[in-house]
Amino acid sequence: MQLVIAEKPSVGRSVASVIGATEKKDGYLEGNGYIVTWCIGHLVQLASPDKYDSKYGTKISEWSFSTLPILPEHWKFVVSSTTKQQFQVIQELMQDSRVDEIICATDAGREGECIFRYVYEKIGCTKPCKRLWISSMEDAAIREGFANLRPGADYDGLRDAALCRAKADWLVGINATRLFSVLYHRTLNIGRVMSPTLALIVQREAEIDTFKPVPFYTVALELPGLTVSGERMADKAAAEQLKEACQGANVTIKKVERKEKSEKPPALYDLTTLQRDANRLLGFTAQQTLDYLQSLYEKKLCTYPRTDSRYLTGDMADSLPVLVNLVANAMPFRKGIAITCDPQTVINDKKVTDHHAVIPTRNLKDADLSALPAGEKAVLELVALRLLCAVAQPHIYSETVVIAACAGGEFTAKGKTVKHPGWKALEDAYRAKMKDAEPKKEGAEKALPELTEGQTLSVSAAIVKEGKSS
Repeated sequence: MQLVIAEKPSVGRSVASVIGATEKKDGYLEGNGYIVTWCIGHLVQLASPDKYDSKYGTKISEWSFSTLPILPEHWKFVVSSTTKQQFQVIQELMQDSRVDEIICATDAGREGECIFRYVYEKIGCTKPCKRLWISSMEDAAIREGFANLRPGADYDGLRDAALCRAKADWLVGINATRLFSVLYHRTLNIGRVMSPTLALIVQREAEIDTFKPVPFYTVALELPGLTVSGERMADKAAAEQLKEACQGANVTIKKVERKEKSEKPPALYDLTTLQRDANRLLGFTAQQTLDYLQSLYEKKLCTYPRTDSRYLTGDMADSLPVLVNLVANAMPFRKGIAITCDPQTVINDKKVTDHHAVIPTRNLKDADLSALPAGEKAVLELVALRLLCAVAQPHIYSETVVIAACAGGEFTAKGKTVKHPGWKALEDAYRAKMKDAEPKKEGAEKALPELTEGQTLSVSAAIVKEGKSS
């Protein structure tokens, strides 16, 4: 029999239902030549310092400079006290005489590899191992993954990277935490990632606190059909003087420049860019977004979350138009907007390493999206929007820049005329449905009247606007 080890119970049950292991046992499922069990996070972890020597202690009162730095010569691993029972289940299954091969089905990434290898090596298992490597929990993807299992040894480098990360965290975290805690006589947690990130936040906060806004003044002239603005001025009196000189005067159009411009669609989401947008648009923290996306992955509605790629692979090109139409039909914000699909804008094999970009799956077709928790539904809509935008047509517009002169001062105005909304029609429709949708900014989107160089226009009003640097 083949023993399949997933990362979580929910994933294990999904895999088991596809491969026919339907008989429930205590901590695993069995059937059709398979036994499917699961880890519950990290069952095995690096040992704490007191497991190497009692002199290292576990409380701040037992820590001292004399014991630092702590640098293990041979690293020890221990079974987590909260998950001993499930570890025992896996150990017995790995040692079961019926099992002749192990299939690693933990999440297809560095940490998933780490979770499995720690258990496999702690138990001392030597049975041959294969790797299930999938980017989606869809039934078809699971079946395809089992049809294309790869040797576990192909991922030794990934295991090494995970182990290196874990040891670096341990060395920095244990030694720096104890050093600063002893120095300042209270527990101060220091982390390899946490502390540099906190330092960036503190530095940025200090810049904000010490920033002093500087006032500036601009003169704006009201002309027939448009408003032109002068350059920023530090001197209010000079701005008032220019305003008085322009009041009731004529403006001469010095230059009219028109350019046709095109804004190409955005790339698909990787985890980081999705977290940024979910924070900016939805107010979610990075962890919330990851949690919602992980849940959508386990519900087979999104592909693998922990990806650093923003592209898809060439073998997905033929099926992409079907997926795009299916996603479009499931999203209420696209009503009345024509959907186009150019797969080549999102296909790039060279920019996909372990996993392709985050996209919805075909399971959207039969899913009851209204039953999803609000956070998951919001993230799913954001992922769906990005897919529809990424394969849509470019946003095409013409931009006009007018430069005018009056009373020795130079004034400008910019206008924009949309020729073809393209992907921005979808983005605008999505934002319009949001409760806290920002109103469109005036001016930049407004078309300017037809003007010619040398033309003169009368000033109907001149005002001084005060602003502050930010």
